Amino acid sequence: MRHGREIFASLLALAVFGLACATNPVTGKKEISFVSESQEIATGKQALAATEAEYGYYEDAGWTTRVNNIGQKLASVSHRPDLAWQFHVIDDASVNAFAAPGGYIFITRGILAHMNNEAQLAGVLGHEIGHVTARHYASSASQQTLANLGLGVASILSPTVAKFGDLASSGLGLFFLKYSRDHENQADQLGVDYSVKGGWDARQMAGTYETLARIGAASGSTLPTYLSTHPDPAAREVNVSNLAAKAVGSRTDLKVVRDAYIRSLDNMVYGEDPQQGYFEGDHFYHPGLEFQMDFPSGWKHQNSRQTVMAGSGQTSVMQLTMVATNNLSPAQYVSQLQSAGKITGAQGQSETVGGWPAWVGRVGVQDAQGNKGTLALAMIQHGQGSAFQILGQGDEGSVLASARSMRRLTDTNRLAASPARIRIVSAPSSGQFDTVISGLGAQGVPMSQLAILNGVDPNDPVTKGQPLKTVVPARLR
Repeated sequence: MRHGREIFASLLALAVFGLACATNPVTGKKEISFVSESQEIATGKQALAATEAEYGYYEDAGWTTRVNNIGQKLASVSHRPDLAWQFHVIDDASVNAFAAPGGYIFITRGILAHMNNEAQLAGVLGHEIGHVTARHYASSASQQTLANLGLGVASILSPTVAKFGDLASSGLGLFFLKYSRDHENQADQLGVDYSVKGGWDARQMAGTYETLARIGAASGSTLPTYLSTHPDPAAREVNVSNLAAKAVGSRTDLKVVRDAYIRSLDNMVYGEDPQQGYFEGDHFYHPGLEFQMDFPSGWKHQNSRQTVMAGSGQTSVMQLTMVATNNLSPAQYVSQLQSAGKITGAQGQSETVGGWPAWVGRVGVQDAQGNKGTLALAMIQHGQGSAFQILGQGDEGSVLASARSMRRLTDTNRLAASPARIRIVSAPSSGQFDTVISGLGAQGVPMSQLAILNGVDPNDPVTKGQPLKTVVPARLR
């Protein structure tokens, strides 16, 4: 959770003035469209701002440049080269990439870490470019809008907060629900075509889907990240292999770039960054903002830079965010909410929580249809002009007890928590992967996970001098 910005789930209300026909840049066919190119670009800009606020960019100039250079090359050979394309590396551990309409492409550091050559990166970027060039957002907009993306939370004092009880959904993952299986298959075809036109060996794309399938199998799911609307990664591996073999043909001039790609991953953050907050059981620590608190026992948790969510089934949910208070005290802020009509009433009191001024109680809310409800609310002052806002529905007693558990984090070891990082080493000898890795000392992840990260099986052979990804463990305390 990051101090400073509020995200509203309703990013953009699309104004639809009637059906119109547009020519699809990829197929050349006329098709009904609710969304013009200018609306696509406007929507993409909204998604850009929301994604930056919610997840942040990975601050590594080398990777920013590398991804942008490859992306711009692929965009230049695409069906829409004149869009103002942007390519961003998201500071997120998930293995994912996504596209916003208008030419905004995002790729996580998590998927960069799991790829093993530059051609795989080109394939992923080409696939996402394909979603934009084929106007997949435009064709899906009549069913789903950006208001459903899940980037952040709903207007903070709204009974619709209950819809966030399903903590299995993540903001990035929900982007992929925008596209049908046919869209995904078409984007795979375009990713192959753009990769080859850009000079990369598209046959390497299949390895990405193999990795996705292995991650899914390790987690007990056959659809990691891509969720139910996407073709199974194993099926896509086969399909992409066939498409790429046909597109590459007998060419021998296409790039793979394996060793240099792997070595460039050295020192990349791996997994979650504890400075942005982390759970140990039901206890939450946030070194960056120097606080800690207990969440209700047994509730599921989900932490992002903007929001911490916790829930118990579909009946109870709570969220923790930071809000700007314009230097008002917590009690004054609640009064302002009522004056502005954002709440219909408030029953609570000023108190001290963890040494900070606070207001704790319950507030009345009403939605656009006139439905009334009650939410638990705690406002806890944090610094000048900001406050923690804890909002809950369902088991309001547990929510308020959790809010009152907030206190300062003073443990110097936890304040200095550091993330796991990838370290690239040259294999000191030839041998079986797991044997060679075992000789390198303790690792920050299990052998099975390390094998997936390297794109090998534990018993695969490695040769002396071959660059290998290892993981230095995170330090939390």
